[in-house]
Amino acid sequence: MSILFLLFTIVPAVELYLLFKVGAVIGGLNAILLIILTGFVGANLARSQGLSILSRIQEKTAQGKTPGDELIEGFMIFAGGLLLLTPGILTDVLGFSLVFPLTRIFLRTLVKTYFERAIQNGSIKGNVVFSSNQSFYTNYSNGNEDFFKHSHQQRDASTSSDVFEAEFKNIDKKIDD
Repeated sequence: MSILFLLFTIVPAVELYLLFKVGAVIGGLNAILLIILTGFVGANLARSQGLSILSRIQEKTAQGKTPGDELIEGFMIFAGGLLLLTPGILTDVLGFSLVFPLTRIFLRTLVKTYFERAIQNGSIKGNVVFSSNQSFYTNYSNGNEDFFKHSHQQRDASTSSDVFEAEFKNIDKKIDD
């Protein structure tokens, strides 16, 4: 079963079912007001939590540390905010769980554990490329492809991991005074 089929067919059908059930209990207008209220509260909560995480990311990078946990939480807050803006009961529950700090920390631990295990058993392989304009590109695959097969050469075993390898051309230009 395709993940897109699940996202665009099954999830909306479940959301409609839940909205009809909730609407039958609390009334149709109240169900609509509940959707609007959760969207408003969720967007504000995601905004405040996102700004908090952004501040923590800036502090970590200013200290020269890698903000790994903060980046994961930032992505989770972003995803939670999107889910909270999507009308529905199920998406609101998942969205709030991604935005609230206590549940987000628990879910971050699960995400980190999943990716650590996937990297250790080789089902996820990644490469990072830094370009000359100081931006970077990443590629993650399921381990069946070699992203740099045509351009990346294996490093010598004696090469340290803190060595930066580069190729350059020296072009002499005459500058008029």
